[in-house]
Amino acid sequence: MTKPTEARGKLGILTPGMGAVATTTYAGVFAARRGTAAPVGALSELGRLDLGNGKKPLIKDILPLAGLQDLVFGTWDPYGHDAFEAAVEANVLSAKDLLPLEEEMRSIKPMKAVIDRNWVKRLEGSGNVKVTKSKWDAAQTLIEDIQRFKAENSCDRLVMIWTASTEAYKEPGAVHQSVTDFEKGLKEDNAEISPSQIYAYAALKERVPFINGTPSVTIDNPAFHELAMEYGVPLAGKDFKTGQTLLKTILGPGLKARMLGLSGWFSTNILGNRDGEVLEDPESFKSKEISKKQVLESILESDLYPELYKDAYHKVRINYYPPRGDDKEAWDNIDIFGWMNYPMQIKVDFLCKDSILAAPLVLDLTRFMDLAHRAGARGLPQRRLHARA
Repeated sequence: MTKPTEARGKLGILTPGMGAVATTTYAGVFAARRGTAAPVGALSELGRLDLGNGKKPLIKDILPLAGLQDLVFGTWDPYGHDAFEAAVEANVLSAKDLLPLEEEMRSIKPMKAVIDRNWVKRLEGSGNVKVTKSKWDAAQTLIEDIQRFKAENSCDRLVMIWTASTEAYKEPGAVHQSVTDFEKGLKEDNAEISPSQIYAYAALKERVPFINGTPSVTIDNPAFHELAMEYGVPLAGKDFKTGQTLLKTILGPGLKARMLGLSGWFSTNILGNRDGEVLEDPESFKSKEISKKQVLESILESDLYPELYKDAYHKVRINYYPPRGDDKEAWDNIDIFGWMNYPMQIKVDFLCKDSILAAPLVLDLTRFMDLAHRAGARGLPQRRLHARA
């Protein structure tokens, strides 16, 4: 990579999926612009870098990040509501926070979405869905949408971040082994190509960085790495990990830092938003389950510390519970052992707002991804690519 160019002009943030996460992100950015709400949780706004000698400037003061005032939002969604109506439906934010933002929120209207119920069985559209002859045609219409959005909003640069539902888990197949194979599959309407992959393909063809905000295996394959390298575009993302997995990324390193052993980690969630409903489907849940388990495994490195973590039992459950809405509750029972193998336990009851934790990550990821693109980053990190090989 090279020194990044300056962040001149507007940055368009495209969010396939305009549910709770996307609308909460829009509202938070609009409120921060007005100075009516602090962007709590956003590293790109509140984080500082330690340069030594007592100097700890804000990250945004030393890195050329796109300014909040330069962000423009666009979206696709199978439900035709504008962003204000979608935010009301999501029921994350209160009326006192949403009403002052109504004009800006209503200006965001979703483009017709590409969906396939074979990949998200519990998601129903409401007429705002593209009707195309093949997945190739669907990709071309998305490319046209991207071009039109960029022109109509006078954007200098774009970033796409997947904020739609988790798709069914399917390992990459023959159609994902090269760009040629993938494009042939699009034209033949190959069933192994998911909607998120059609969006990612359209983004890369337009030299737009793509971020995956779910545990779906959207970009974890040779075809997308090849395409991203060809067009000079970075790829990133493997779930926002904002709830229970957030605690795993906090507690897991703490256990390893103290060389404490782990016998078992049982996790269960109750969640009542659209994400919770989608994850009721076993195939979609499998994507989430694998992602959650991989996080803990990558932190604890059982191959290096077999006496501490090799035999650890890890169980994950997600339960759809409509009364809870976006207020997720996660229960963890963690069995650990210490000196002379004496057992101990940690029990956690984490009550969180899923989208409140995810929204600042959308802001951070898109701004840093834009920065990486301007610095010449391209393709998937090699670790991710090799992990899927």
